[in-house]
Amino acid sequence: MRYIFSIILFVSVATSTILQDDNLIDKRAVVKLQEITNELKQKTNTDIYVHLSKDNGLSDELGVENMIKQIKQKEQKIISTTDGSYVVVFLSIKQKYINMISSKDIKDIINKDDIIDNYMVPLLASFDKNELQSKVSASVLNGVAQIADVIAKSKNIKLKSSIGSAGKTAGSIWQMFIYTIVLLGIISYFFIILREKKLKKNKYE
Repeated sequence: MRYIFSIILFVSVATSTILQDDNLIDKRAVVKLQEITNELKQKTNTDIYVHLSKDNGLSDELGVENMIKQIKQKEQKIISTTDGSYVVVFLSIKQKYINMISSKDIKDIINKDDIIDNYMVPLLASFDKNELQSKVSASVLNGVAQIADVIAKSKNIKLKSSIGSAGKTAGSIWQMFIYTIVLLGIISYFFIILREKKLKKNKYE
């Protein structure tokens, strides 16, 4: 098994898939991630890696522009140690940053905006009482599973470890929940306005 991030000395979860986790991912999720990525590697010779960070070791004093610049430099340093077909998922909590970098041979296959927006962000940004680790675990597992499915499908391969349409459903349910809240908010706003107008009208009659 090839390890591409040997320069990291302390990794909470030591697997060939998780390059760094900063205690942000549940070990049960790691088991499923490893199952998916191992099967994908075996059947398509493509690797998926995950790099998670709480803050990337960056100070707020740097400013947004310098932060992004340093994050990009760090990404390129990691990518420079990879070869073959791969996708690397980067997530930084403090910077609210998610990115995916793919090797040239599968770059056109992976729609990273779709995966990030529909499979990862909805779960990560959910306004519930779940702990951060639970949200990150669900988000990363959802994203990686979709990446694996897309790559497998492009090669007419079915993964036994696939979670199927469950990931998309979870994202869609969250989006519908948000849309419903917004719609109810608009309806409530107009109801209040109409009610106030009616009260004023009755007052002067």
